[in-house]
Amino acid sequence: MPIEQHGVDTIPDPERTSGPRDLVSILLGSNLCLGVIIFGWLPPSFGLGWWTSVSAIAAGTVAGTLFTAPLALVSLRTATNLSTSSGAQFGVRGRLVGSVVGLLLALGYTALTVWIGGDVMLGVLGRLFGLPADGVSYAVVYGLLAAATVAGAVYGYRVLLAMSRVLAVGMTALLLLGILAYAPHFTTSALPDAGGYLLGSFWPTWFLAVVAAGLSGPIAFITLLGDYTRYISPARHSSRKVLHATWLGLVLGLLVPQLFGTFTAYAAHAAGDYAGPLVAAAPAWYLVPLLLSASAGSVGNAGLMLYSMGLDLDAILPRASRARATYTVAVVATACVFVGHYAWDAQSAMTSFVLLLTAIGTPWAVVTLIGFVRCRGVYDADALQVFNRRSRGGVYWYRAGWNVQATLAWAAGATVGLLAVSLPEYEGPLLRLTGGVDCSFLLSGLVGGAVYLLSAPRREGVRATAALEESAAALTTTVER
Repeated sequence: MPIEQHGVDTIPDPERTSGPRDLVSILLGSNLCLGVIIFGWLPPSFGLGWWTSVSAIAAGTVAGTLFTAPLALVSLRTATNLSTSSGAQFGVRGRLVGSVVGLLLALGYTALTVWIGGDVMLGVLGRLFGLPADGVSYAVVYGLLAAATVAGAVYGYRVLLAMSRVLAVGMTALLLLGILAYAPHFTTSALPDAGGYLLGSFWPTWFLAVVAAGLSGPIAFITLLGDYTRYISPARHSSRKVLHATWLGLVLGLLVPQLFGTFTAYAAHAAGDYAGPLVAAAPAWYLVPLLLSASAGSVGNAGLMLYSMGLDLDAILPRASRARATYTVAVVATACVFVGHYAWDAQSAMTSFVLLLTAIGTPWAVVTLIGFVRCRGVYDADALQVFNRRSRGGVYWYRAGWNVQATLAWAAGATVGLLAVSLPEYEGPLLRLTGGVDCSFLLSGLVGGAVYLLSAPRREGVRATAALEESAAALTTTVER
C-alpha cells in the first residue's frame, strides 16, 4: 500500500471513498488499547467505588460525545482536517490556534499510550522470561513501540484504517478474555490503598472523575475527527449518518475500554499504579493475550495520534511534507515518554494533562461549532488553503489572516478554564466560586462561546455564506444547461 501523499490539502472527491462504517471501525479499533483503558483506572485511584466510578465515566463520555461529535461534520464539508477548517472562524493564519491545540492533545496521548503500553509489555516479559525492568529494557521496549507507531502513521490513513478494522475484532476478543481472567478477584468496594476521596469529599472527587476520565476521552478528538471524515464524501453519505456513526464510534470506542480499565483496577486492587498490579494479577494463561493487547493496541492508537500530529505540524509548517512532520513529532513524543516515565507518577501526570488540555481545547471547539452553525455548513474549501499556498486574500483573510474576535474569545475561555481547574498540585482561584468542584470544562466553553457571540459580527459569516451559496447555485445552473 503506497504512502499517503495528502497533508492538510483538500481531498479530491474521487478519493473520498470512506463511509460511516469505516468511521465506526477507526474510532472503535484504535481506542481498544491500554492508552484508553488506563483512564478507567483514574476513578478507583481517586477513591470512588465501582458504581460511582461507572456513573462518572458514563456521564462524562456521553456528555462529551454529544458536544464533540458535531465537529465531524465540519471536515465532511471542507475535505480537510479540523484545524485547517477552523480558519473559517479564526482566519487562515488564526487556524494555527487549532493546530497547536491539536498538536498538544495528540502529543500527550501518544506519549501516554506508548508509556503505559511499554510498561505493561515489560512487566509481562519479566514474568514470562525474567527480563529485568532496567533502563536498557525500557529504552528498547519504548523504542520498538515508537518505531512501529511511526511506520503506521507515515503510511497514512488507509493503513491505519485497515489496522483499525483488524483491531476492532482482535482487541474485543482480548478484552473478553480479560474479563474471564480478572473476574475471580473483582470487588465493587472502594480500594483501601487509594486513601479515601482524593479531594476530601464525594462530589468534588466525582466531578473530577467525570472530567478527567469521562469528558477527556471525547475532548481528545476535537481536532482528530476531521482526519477521518475528510475522506467521506457528502455527496454519497448524509450528515445524519456520519453524525450517528461518530456518536456510536465514540461511545463504544471509549466506554468499552475505559470500563474494562475500571473493572481490572478493582480486580487487581490497583490504587497507586495500574500497569504493575495489572500484570501481577493476570493468570499465567492471560499473559500472552495481555502482551498482544499492550503491543498491537498501543501501536494502533498511538499511530492515529501520531498521524494527527503530523497533519497539525504540516499545517503549522506548510513547507514540510506530512511524512517529515510525522518523523519530527515522533521524536518529540518518544522523548516525552521517557520524561513521563522517570519524572512523574501516572495519576498526577494524566490528571493534570487532561484537565489542562480540556480547559484549553474546549473554547476552540465551541467557537468552531458556532461558526459551523452560522455558516450553515457552507465553506469555501479553496479559501481555507490560502496559508498553505503561502498566498493572501479570500473570504477568510479577515485582518492579516486573523479573526481577532475569535482568537480573543478562545483566549478568554482558555484563561477562565485554567483559573477554574483543580489539579493534584494546583487549584485555580475561581474554584472557591464553584465550591471546590472543577467546572473548568463548562466555564471555559461558556465564556469562549459568549465572548465570540457578543464580539464577532454575524453579518460576516452570513455574507460569506451567501456569496458561496450564490456561486454554488450558478455552477449548478451552468452544469444543468
